[in-house]
Amino acid sequence: MELFEQLKEKSLTNWFKLNSSKWVRIGGGTSGQAMGSYKLYNKSKELIQNNFTDVNLSMVSAIGLMYLEPIVDITMPDGTRVYYGNVTLDEIEKILKQHLTKNKPIIERAFAANEKAANMWGIQNINDMPNISRQKKIATRNFGVTDPLDINHYIARGGYSALSSAIFEKSPEFIVDEVKNSGLRGRGGAAFPAGVKWSFLAPSKEPIKYVLCNCEEGDPGAFNDKGIIENDPHTLVEGLILNGYATNSSNGYIFIRQGHEIPINAAKKAISDAYELGLLGKNILGSEFSFDMEVSLTGDSYVAGEETALMEAIEGKRSTPRYKPPFPAAQGLWKKPTNINNVKTLSYVPEIVRKGSEWFKSIGTETTSGTAIVCLSGHIKYPGMYEIPMGMTIREVLDYIGGGISEGKSIKVLQAGGPLNGLLGEEAFDTMIDFDAMSAAGASIGSGGIIVGNEKTNIVDLLRNLIAFNQFESCGKCFPCRLGNTHMLEILDRMCQNQSNSNDLNLIQRIGSSMKSGSLCGHGQLGYNPILSALKYFRTEIESAVNGKINLTGVNGDGKMILPTRTRP
Repeated sequence: MELFEQLKEKSLTNWFKLNSSKWVRIGGGTSGQAMGSYKLYNKSKELIQNNFTDVNLSMVSAIGLMYLEPIVDITMPDGTRVYYGNVTLDEIEKILKQHLTKNKPIIERAFAANEKAANMWGIQNINDMPNISRQKKIATRNFGVTDPLDINHYIARGGYSALSSAIFEKSPEFIVDEVKNSGLRGRGGAAFPAGVKWSFLAPSKEPIKYVLCNCEEGDPGAFNDKGIIENDPHTLVEGLILNGYATNSSNGYIFIRQGHEIPINAAKKAISDAYELGLLGKNILGSEFSFDMEVSLTGDSYVAGEETALMEAIEGKRSTPRYKPPFPAAQGLWKKPTNINNVKTLSYVPEIVRKGSEWFKSIGTETTSGTAIVCLSGHIKYPGMYEIPMGMTIREVLDYIGGGISEGKSIKVLQAGGPLNGLLGEEAFDTMIDFDAMSAAGASIGSGGIIVGNEKTNIVDLLRNLIAFNQFESCGKCFPCRLGNTHMLEILDRMCQNQSNSNDLNLIQRIGSSMKSGSLCGHGQLGYNPILSALKYFRTEIESAVNGKINLTGVNGDGKMILPTRTRP
């Protein structure tokens, strides 16, 4: 406990110095870097070195407003903070010189400011922006504020205090009960109570036990797991250590798909820094608790997100699901007791331990406490990553968070929760975002991705793309999934080429039912969901395609749809 207090005091001292000085922050993360934030950072660094002696510069985490990247915000010693969006290399010199020298922002280029600066210069208060004010930030609490690669920033903002209090003041059983009582449900899609899952592993007396974090995240339109790791990796690292302490486990793995270098490097750096400060390894912070952690990578395998396939991948095998039982809590990674949780699930844990289960339970709905982290993309005005309280309606998210339609006249369809989940029509937009309400509507929160389609979106073509993804990503181990996805795709191809027949709709429903009852894992069991939900909301359009009345762009000279070449398992 004394060691942590020393770390905290040092971090707070440095943090106060930063906040009381001239501080230029440039948003990083994948979204910022894709829009040139690294080039912007390097040019700003050169300008500051040549023109100023008292200015701090940091590449910080992304704020989530991806439509405004790259974002530059400037804090002055008087406490004013101003945000500039879509900043280009050509204008950064003017912004920095005027703002830092004269303490006067270029008002027409600022999209928001903190309250003091807003009152001073008449700029919009950032907390009055609908897609900021309606958020409830827990897992994303440090986004846009801290440098994700600086552990001292995280500690200064309260990081690792939950771990310190847990290992010195609370028993493992208490932590399991707190997570149970909080109502935290798994954010990987299945929505299983996290504390209950932990309680399956905790009683085992095996000396070697594993807790795994699943960041495979291959769903099109979902980027919140990797977004958390690249923007605040320590909230995940602390959550996984707390998971290890609560379940008396010895080792943790953060499992990430290879190729995603920004979150991979952020996770590795966070783990390395935690070891250096005594927050990982033998006798953490001088306690009797020891815990080791590392990053494990997998190839491009969507099915590796299934918990047993994930364990196969970590063991160096092909990513295919295992038969159950035995279940992971009894015999998992290397045949040792194992738990697996999603990035978002674990990222809530530090704040639950720090503020208490009742605090977390007070947010959200009666059946789904806490928040949802949604990724908005497609035909939406303000694409980005937002953390909202459970219980908001889909329509509120679309209108207030996403700003409404970006192209076209109206929103026709949402693809929510990944390619194994459903399509929602306009009549479902008043559904509350919680696990049970979304399930009843025929979709799922799933991985958090919401892809928006306008009135021009062709439902059958959209289904064909989703099923093509599922068919391509099937591991092929069990034939209901392997053949079922292939046959459903062939039927949808026929529909898109105006070559369907009256039996196809009944056939695709029979195939989907067989997949659900006979597949080994969720990939096949849920593979029919997009079609099932589409039939609920868009049956007329699908039946029209069966009758040869589909109208698609991209046709060849013979009037037939040009279909992509696919490799089948």
